Amino acid sequence: MNVPFVDLKAQYLAIKSEIDTAISDVILSGAFIGGPYVTQFEKDFASFIRLNHVIGCANGTDSLEIIMKAMGIGPGDEVIVPALSWFSTSEAVGSLGATPVFVDIESDYYTMNPDLLEAALTEKTKAIIPVHLYGQAANMPAIMAFANKHHLKVIEDCAQSHGAEINNQLCGTFGHAASFSFYPGKNLGSYGDAGAIATNDEELAKRCRMIANHGQLKKHDHQIEGRNSRLDGLQAAILSVKLKHIEQWTVLRNEHSKRYSELLSNSAVQFPKVRENSRHVFHLYVIQCKSREHMMKQLAEKGIQTAIHYPSPLPLLKAYAHRNFTEEQFPVAASACKAILSIPMFPELDASTITYVVTSIKNAANA
Repeated sequence: MNVPFVDLKAQYLAIKSEIDTAISDVILSGAFIGGPYVTQFEKDFASFIRLNHVIGCANGTDSLEIIMKAMGIGPGDEVIVPALSWFSTSEAVGSLGATPVFVDIESDYYTMNPDLLEAALTEKTKAIIPVHLYGQAANMPAIMAFANKHHLKVIEDCAQSHGAEINNQLCGTFGHAASFSFYPGKNLGSYGDAGAIATNDEELAKRCRMIANHGQLKKHDHQIEGRNSRLDGLQAAILSVKLKHIEQWTVLRNEHSKRYSELLSNSAVQFPKVRENSRHVFHLYVIQCKSREHMMKQLAEKGIQTAIHYPSPLPLLKAYAHRNFTEEQFPVAASACKAILSIPMFPELDASTITYVVTSIKNAANA
């Protein structure tokens, strides 16, 4: 059996007629940059995320940078970020000349530990970027309480959490703004790079839109120096089609994760926990296992693709070597990065395939 890590072809074939029609409509209309398809997706996604303003942009990394720039964050400022995430989270901070300040994660949920925020706070701290990693909601009530107490901006990194919730509130709606990625492998994925900014702050939305479009709200009226970061019509039309299916896909992801966890309950591997009163959307299903390289080799021999998200805590990457961080400063993230393994997770999985994957994992763990 061959089990891909994610099967975008299967997803496409299931909605082929809708996608083909959407792409054809854009091509025939010539609305490649801006135009009605981008406007429609922004409206559709705003309704989905339950926020007033959505600004499409070129990718998730840009969305983080644009939000922070619109907030006035730059050289001399500090932004608190989790020690475990994709590089964009801290990279976006550094790209503006600000300094990412890393805090360790919660051992059960892989998200920012709010108990560590006080120790990370300085007079230079301007914002916090909690990441809803793997589709699991960060502890937003605790993070927002801390941020409000210290008058800090909160930018939610929702690149992996489309539709995730905590306390019946959508991730992305707690903070001052939210960043979304629509990279092809995301729960809501385009057929190229794409991203979006979401907020209820009208002035922040206006400034973000100007920054993303050369500092202008209408052509040739450049009010500030911005950048070129626009969601194109093709990606917008594709995303509008997929948005209609995301709830069904999320239900399936949760069904698959439940089956995975039930079958792995008596095994030697650790399966993901779900935060109480939250809705995990399982962008990734991440286990922890001993002898990870052996496990990956054994699964590969069975035709099962796996991945590591992520092999190193952010502060221990070469990009931050000059800051002389150590594993001892981020023990939870450092320990997790030595054991985490992402196994196949996508809506089109079936029960027999999940059973095959779990049987292979158990055999490898016992070998």
